Amino acid sequence: MKFYEAFNLDPALSLDTEDLKKRFYERSRQWHPDRFSRASAAEQEKALDMTSTLNDAFRTLRDPIARAEYFLKEKGIELSKEAPPELLEEVFELNMALEELRDGDESTRPQLMEAKNRFIAMRDSIDQSLTTTTDLDQVRALLNRRRYIKNLIKEVENVLPN
Repeated sequence: MKFYEAFNLDPALSLDTEDLKKRFYERSRQWHPDRFSRASAAEQEKALDMTSTLNDAFRTLRDPIARAEYFLKEKGIELSKEAPPELLEEVFELNMALEELRDGDESTRPQLMEAKNRFIAMRDSIDQSLTTTTDLDQVRALLNRRRYIKNLIKEVENVLPN
């Protein structure tokens, strides 16, 4: 796994973020392009590539959600693009309320605010579950649900700006 290898880490869903940060700074100093200013073109290119990889890897691995998505992708496990069945009724009601508000019915505003708060609580609960779950099928299901909920929150926020 390229990102884990960049920091000489074993692939894992859970990481010590302080250790990751330490490794990032060490390797960033090691591969900083300024250290290769007098090196050959090939070595300069390698330093730039390594710096880019380190930045991408750190950005991904320090975020528990991005890390879990990356971990599953590297294991060949795809996330679903379909709505989780248990959310279909809520999604239908949310879409109806959004459409009514777009058509000028302000009475749906409290319902949308309540739905947004409910979805945020669901997302936060999923985030908490992801910190303790190691079963890859369960991680996949949680990430699928989280991705969909995140999109629902975004839809409501687009219609109800703060």
